[in-house]
Amino acid sequence: MTRRASDGVGMSSSSHANGSGAVPAAAAGQREDDHSPTPVVGASSTNGNDAINDGTGGVSGAAAAESRIMNEGGGNNSESPDAVPTGNGKKQYAVSARWEREMEEERAAGKKSLCSGDPRRDIDRWFCCCARQIGGMFALVEKTDGTPIVIAGPCWPFCTFITVPLIVVLSGLVCYFVVFNRNSGLPWWFAFIYIPLLAITLGALFCVSCRDPGLLERVVDEEAGQNGWFWNEQVRSFRPPGAMYCRECKTLIQDYDHLCPWTGTGIGKGNMLAFKVFVVMVNLLCYTSIALVAYMLLRGI
Repeated sequence: MTRRASDGVGMSSSSHANGSGAVPAAAAGQREDDHSPTPVVGASSTNGNDAINDGTGGVSGAAAAESRIMNEGGGNNSESPDAVPTGNGKKQYAVSARWEREMEEERAAGKKSLCSGDPRRDIDRWFCCCARQIGGMFALVEKTDGTPIVIAGPCWPFCTFITVPLIVVLSGLVCYFVVFNRNSGLPWWFAFIYIPLLAITLGALFCVSCRDPGLLERVVDEEAGQNGWFWNEQVRSFRPPGAMYCRECKTLIQDYDHLCPWTGTGIGKGNMLAFKVFVVMVNLLCYTSIALVAYMLLRGI
């Protein structure tokens, strides 16, 4: 290989591996289109082109410009070719491929309306019209990258119109007729036990119902399969061990346990602790309320 000085500033060019003179200008464009890596300073290139160095070992001006163009244009893109682009900069979760296809067909046909004939879908669109739908779930508040902060599950109407009224109404009746009743015979300080019990129960229910249960992003890189992940055909994505597909949520959930209609959502890694707290607190609240009602009934006999 031969080198010759082009001018007095120390810039030089190397010969091409095929014996031609200077590196053709189209070669840089070809490497950019092929997404080949940027040549490493001081090392021989793997694509048949020698590194472009000057006499002192520094990168020449032409090589630096070429490297800068490749980096800015995506020539050094390390993204997997199988990665699914989102288009809006938000995370793309592993949701049902069938659901995605149905949504695309619906948007293409322009059939999206607030009255589709399906009561369940209509309720979702009426009350969650401003939410981003992730499979069968609805992200009400999310971060800029699409990570849900407040998310409603597929059974949110049952939780909203059945579970919450049962807890609030029945506990309110107990408070009115027993806890705050001066003729009940209960000590005044018992209210400072019952009211916090009710508040913690409702808070735990909110944390279960409105927290991300452990949604997983879509992964199509084959390297994931070599690391012990399993392919899930329903969402067209690899899944880690322990993750399962929820048919109602229409998405993959890490450490998925079950779907709880009382809380309105799937139970997974993200809300399992809150679910256990809710189960304990709602049982304490229930048995305490029953004991208070029984006390009043026995006292009145």
